Amino acid sequence: MAAVQLIGIFKRFGDVQVVHGVDLEIADGEFVVLVGPSGCGKTTLMRMVAGLEEISGGELLIGGQHANHLPPQKRNIAMVFQSYALYPHLSVYENIAFGPRLRKEPESEFRPRIQAVAKMLDLTPYLARLPRALSGGQRQRVAMGRAVVREPELFLFDEPLSNLDAKLRVQMRTEIKALHQRLKNTVIYVTHDQIEAMTLADRIVVMNAGNIEQVGRPLELYDHPANLFVAGFIGSPAMNFIDGTVTAVENSLVLETDSGAAFPLPAESAALGQRVTLGIRPEHVELTQHGPIALPVDVVEPTGAETHFYSRIGDAPFCVAVHHRLDIAPGQQVHLRFPADRVHLFDSQSGARIN
Repeated sequence: MAAVQLIGIFKRFGDVQVVHGVDLEIADGEFVVLVGPSGCGKTTLMRMVAGLEEISGGELLIGGQHANHLPPQKRNIAMVFQSYALYPHLSVYENIAFGPRLRKEPESEFRPRIQAVAKMLDLTPYLARLPRALSGGQRQRVAMGRAVVREPELFLFDEPLSNLDAKLRVQMRTEIKALHQRLKNTVIYVTHDQIEAMTLADRIVVMNAGNIEQVGRPLELYDHPANLFVAGFIGSPAMNFIDGTVTAVENSLVLETDSGAAFPLPAESAALGQRVTLGIRPEHVELTQHGPIALPVDVVEPTGAETHFYSRIGDAPFCVAVHHRLDIAPGQQVHLRFPADRVHLFDSQSGARIN
C-alpha cells in the first residue's frame, strides 16, 4: 500500500493547460474518488499518476518516492479501464495470469494467487471461458482480478462501470467497495457519476475545468458544498437554485427574485442589497397545507418509493422529492416551505458559499 501526494501538478497539451496546479494528499489505504463533468481533467490527472501521461509541472510522490519520471511498470500500480481491455483470444485464467507471465514468475507461485482471486470475485466457474462468453459484469470482474493478482500498492479505476447497465452498476459498486474493505489498498477512482462517488468514497475530490473545487467526505460535500458548482453537482435530483436580491419585509430577510417573487431567508444570512443564489435540495422542501410558497405542478414522476414533481420559479426549473407515494397531478397547486436549516446561500457573483 502507498500514500500518494500531488504537489502543484499541472498538465499542458501544447499551449492548452488542462490541469492547473493540483495539490492533493491521499492517505495509505484510502479510497478517493475524482468526480466531475467530462473534460474536467480527472482522467488526465489519473493518467499522470499512472505514468501514462507526462507531468508538465509539479511533483508526484508515491509511497514517499519521487515518481514523476518513473516508468509505469516501476510504480507498483494496477489500473482497471472502462473498456475492460481483455485479450479476446485468452481464457479468463490466462487473462488474469498475463501480468505474472510477463514478469516471468513461476506458475507455481502465481497459480494459488489466481485461484484465491477467482474465488474472491466469483470467477472460479469461468476460468476456462473466453471473454466473449462472459457478461459485462463478469468481464469487469476479470479486469479487476488481473489487477488484484499483481498485488499492487495502488489501484487506479478509470470509469470502470460506465459500460454496464444500471442494475450491474449497483452490483459492481458493492463488489468494488467490498474488495477495498478486504484488501485495504489505496484506491484512486475516476467517475462522472456522483452516485458512484457518494457510495464508494472515503473522500471525494470534485474537479471542474482542471481545478479542484472541494475535497471532503461524501456527506460533508452534500451538507456543506463550498460553492455553486459543488452544490449543483453533488446530489440527485440536483439542488434547486433561485437567484435574487436580499431585501427586508417587516424586519425579516427575504430573497426577492427579478420577477417579484419573495422567499423567506434565515435571519442574518446575508447583507441587504446583496445578489445571492438560494439553494435547497429537492428532498428538503416540505409540503404543507398553507405554506408561504405556492407553485403549480408541471410534471409528476412516481418512482415507487419516492415521488418527484417539477414546477418552475421564474425561468428556473424547480424539483420536489417526497419520500413516499403522493397522489398529485399536473396542474394542481401545492404549498411549500423551505426549512431555515436546509437553505444554502451562495454569492451570485463568485459562486462561493455564504456561511
